[in-house]
Amino acid sequence: MTPQELKSSILQLAIQGKLVEQRPEEGTGEELYWQIQAEKQRLIQAGKIKKEKPLPEIAEDEVPFEIPESWKWVRIRDYCIEVFSGKAPVYAKQETEYRVIGQAANQQKGLDLSQVKYTTETFWNDMDSRYFLKKDDVLLNTLGNGTLGRSGIVTNLQYPLLTDGHLFVFRPDGEIQSKYLYYYFQLRREEIEKTANGTTNQVFLSLAKTVHWLVPLPPLAEQKRIVAKIEELLPYLERYEKAWNRLEGFNRRFPADMQKSILQMAIQGKLVEQRPEEGTGEELYRQIQAEKQALIKAGKIKKEKPLPEIAEDEVPFEIPEGWKWVRLQNVISILGDGIHGTPTFDDNGIYYFINGNNLVKGSIVIKADTKKVSESEFIKHMKPLDSNTILISINGTIGNYAFYNDEPVILGKSACYFSILGGIDKKYMHLLINTKFFSDYAVKEATQTTIKNVSLKAMRMLPVPLPPLAEQKRIVARLEEILPLCERLK
Repeated sequence: MTPQELKSSILQLAIQGKLVEQRPEEGTGEELYWQIQAEKQRLIQAGKIKKEKPLPEIAEDEVPFEIPESWKWVRIRDYCIEVFSGKAPVYAKQETEYRVIGQAANQQKGLDLSQVKYTTETFWNDMDSRYFLKKDDVLLNTLGNGTLGRSGIVTNLQYPLLTDGHLFVFRPDGEIQSKYLYYYFQLRREEIEKTANGTTNQVFLSLAKTVHWLVPLPPLAEQKRIVAKIEELLPYLERYEKAWNRLEGFNRRFPADMQKSILQMAIQGKLVEQRPEEGTGEELYRQIQAEKQALIKAGKIKKEKPLPEIAEDEVPFEIPEGWKWVRLQNVISILGDGIHGTPTFDDNGIYYFINGNNLVKGSIVIKADTKKVSESEFIKHMKPLDSNTILISINGTIGNYAFYNDEPVILGKSACYFSILGGIDKKYMHLLINTKFFSDYAVKEATQTTIKNVSLKAMRMLPVPLPPLAEQKRIVARLEEILPLCERLK
């Protein structure tokens, strides 16, 4: 049961007379009803409130549930001394001593006076005294999706306040009845929202309809015990909500955290066993270097400046004895990024200009707003991409990736590309990009500007844990068994 469901259950028990026992000596709701009406008549005769037209009797089919025999169903206007809507104020252009609150200030935990606004002296002085808030007034938001139906209660007043036209004010006869009504509104919020008029974009409550709402009326002493019981339980509800939120957070994170842990185990050599007959990372590294030298000799790739050996303080974790730490540059044939300018776009083109946000979980995704370019522009800016190319976003959002699959694209500067050599399994390299190790490295190496950027130099220097090729393939196969299980947990 969610915290809100538990709270609603408690409030539902309260207004059905099932939270505390009934005591005959406390009188009846009928007697309290007539006491409220007598008080209203006294105030009418004293000129403090206006006389109202009587509301219709409550029909049998209006009653939503059974209540104890000693209680009475009443209309909300008959429960309160007054029910009214605030007036639309004339706002002052600067701070004044004449303050007005609206829906933003009406919060369940009390008035948020940082949301106060200001009106003019003329508007203030023209307002009838009944419109000024009093302690224990119950407030209800009456406009808009999301905030409509939120209730609050005036627990203290630091200075005189008016309300704007988007708050209803309910003024029961005393603190206990105000709190009882406040909790009643909390329970009924979903029902209140359903009574609203308007469109899907803007909904509102009607005061003419609101005064007809029903309230179950217990004797005053029982209301007091109900309120006391609710407030006794609220701290436990708050503790339950905190524990629930912690558990929900854990449940939300668990699949992703487990996935990260599995990927990390994979690149640490802890996911599958090592097999001596598969060779070593050192042997594979020498094969890759021989392949690179052959490509350089054939003029297919350029000779690169050698990078420094991986220092001891660069090694982030231990790997099996048969593996080897290498730099990314050592196991790829080429690395570059997209164009740093803006190409000439052509709505009739058949080629696309993509950036890092087009790289989505291994695939290049053409979106509705992806720009097109002509064939001549494509030829001008095309990069040497092939079936061994991996694309990674290195600017803004870092770490999005895709395998190139002969798509008709040119790259923007937020995407880099590199092509792996024969001794590297493409999916093994992709899993490395998805690890916390890579994301931590990228964050560490990113330039500290408003938009994060990982340089091509940092990409070349990336340490890569290199197992034998056969073990790479077994790691990938094992992950393809396990990771779908993590997805199902989500």
